[in-house]
Amino acid sequence: MDNNKFMNVEQIIKSYATGERNFQGVNLQDAELTNANLAGADFSYADLRQTRLGKSKLSNACLQEADLSEAILWGIDLSAANLYRAILREADLTGAKLVNTKLYQVNLIKASLCGANLYGAKLSDSLLIKADFRPSSNQRTDLGYADLSKADLSYADLRAVCLHHANLDGAKLCRANLSPMIQWGDLATDLTGASLKNADLSFTNLSHVILRNANLLGADLTEAIIKDADLEGAIMPDGSIHD
Repeated sequence: MDNNKFMNVEQIIKSYATGERNFQGVNLQDAELTNANLAGADFSYADLRQTRLGKSKLSNACLQEADLSEAILWGIDLSAANLYRAILREADLTGAKLVNTKLYQVNLIKASLCGANLYGAKLSDSLLIKADFRPSSNQRTDLGYADLSKADLSYADLRAVCLHHANLDGAKLCRANLSPMIQWGDLATDLTGASLKNADLSFTNLSHVILRNANLLGADLTEAIIKDADLEGAIMPDGSIHD
């Protein structure tokens, strides 16, 4: 671990090619690692602030408690990676592949996740304040079946995002924007079958949102905008079923 702290990019790539996978605590701040194949590598506790890792492959990697603040991670493959308590504040994850990625208690404040694939990702207890989840070019952000329980999505931009069957129990979505995107032909945010039990949806824009068969039991809808929302079969905050 001590030796890895002072390795440069060339040494990392060479060591990985010879079978080394332990890069815990390495300092690669502001380094260039685009298009690198580092699948399964261990970058726990690493300093990766402002690092450029676009299009790199880090599937099944471990980045537990790594600092990736302001890192450029567009198109990165972090499928099934472990980023427990990592810092991704203001990171650019546009078009990233985060399928089944472990993002428990991660700091994603002001991060860009436009067009990212977060299908089945685990984001419980994470900070997603002011995060941007809008579609990117022709790719819709996918949070289907993601675990966002107790996540803080206050002020997040979730327009046109796919959240079908996502778990948002106890999540904070105060003043989040889930309204349709005109640029995408008024494509609506899809929360079909999602669980929003005890979620904070106060002052949230839910106009035209698809909430079919969603569970809103105990949710706070104070001052929420629900004009033209599709609530067919949804369980309302008071336990009634919307017809």
